Amino acid sequence: MNSLEERGEIVVIGAGLIGLSLAFELRRRGARVAVFDRFEPAKAASWAAAGMLAARTEEIADEPMHVLCNDALEGFPAFVERVREASAIDPQLRRDGIVQAAFDEAGLTRLQARASALAAAGVGHTLLDARGALTLEPALASNVLGALLTHDEGSVDNRLLGRALLAALARMHVQVATSEEIEVEFDARRVCGVRTRWGFRPAEIVVNAAGAWAPHVAGVPEECRPPVEPVKGEMLALAMPHDFVRHTMWLGGCYVVPRTDGRLLVGATGERVGFDHRVTAGGQRQLLDRVLTGAPSLAGFALVEQWSGLRPGTPDERPILGATSRDGYLLATGHYRNGVLLCARTAELLADEIERGTPIDAAFTLARFAENGAAVGA
Repeated sequence: MNSLEERGEIVVIGAGLIGLSLAFELRRRGARVAVFDRFEPAKAASWAAAGMLAARTEEIADEPMHVLCNDALEGFPAFVERVREASAIDPQLRRDGIVQAAFDEAGLTRLQARASALAAAGVGHTLLDARGALTLEPALASNVLGALLTHDEGSVDNRLLGRALLAALARMHVQVATSEEIEVEFDARRVCGVRTRWGFRPAEIVVNAAGAWAPHVAGVPEECRPPVEPVKGEMLALAMPHDFVRHTMWLGGCYVVPRTDGRLLVGATGERVGFDHRVTAGGQRQLLDRVLTGAPSLAGFALVEQWSGLRPGTPDERPILGATSRDGYLLATGHYRNGVLLCARTAELLADEIERGTPIDAAFTLARFAENGAAVGA
């Protein structure tokens, strides 16, 4: 197979973290790449996320997803460093651990069982009693019974990461453009290219990384449309003194993520309401009720931002990656709550398939839905 430098252009549809990370990885390997999106680059779900890196705290029972997310977590620091060097923008990676707090006996028992599982897997962690939990995170409610700190997890500032990827791609002379018209064109066997507001753009490979909008890209045959639907998540941010909350924390029904700019992110709701991205009174009340139950000392802080995003969900909550029935047309979508965590690993897997023909695990390909009798297409 010819090197990427000698092959035709690759077009990525979707300029969120998945699409931008893929373009970055492909360009690093010498490919000619262009990225198109109907909306502003590095926005939508990529902008709306909290940037948590919680492969172990999430307790993912699905084995293929467990492996994928843990591989992604291990490789994330090197990816961030590459992007930082290429862009001169620091995405603020934090790997100081994630705290899970328990406020009743059932929750404490679950944390103790989780600590045993982490120990058996060789994962670094610290199980804390009530005093230890309050020493580590004084903002917790006084009725906390204990906490579990899982080491080497944390967060990245996803908004800064998006800016950094855009800056890096600009330095690498990769076009990232917005076009209201994006239509993929095929012949009887394979992809031919994309049509944008500037006209037809031939491409050897087209990758659909359009997130929740992936099933709705124009021109795509029905059998190549992924079964993805939007899942709305509302969030809010509080203005917080430096280090008032020190770690990313799970508080039983919500999470909080501290930022170096003085914001504390609180998330997130989850609703399947189509493309309705309104911020609602009910969603915000739910978040405030939950965070103030776990950390009532936050009640006096100013509410400085409220927003929502549309996560791309799939029937089995796994992403959809790799080849379709049409040669040259690939998918990188359906990452649901793990888009930030999985952006770099997705880029590596897709780039390996494009460059070397390395097949992606069948657990993540579009073909799994046909094999399981599930509907494919939107």
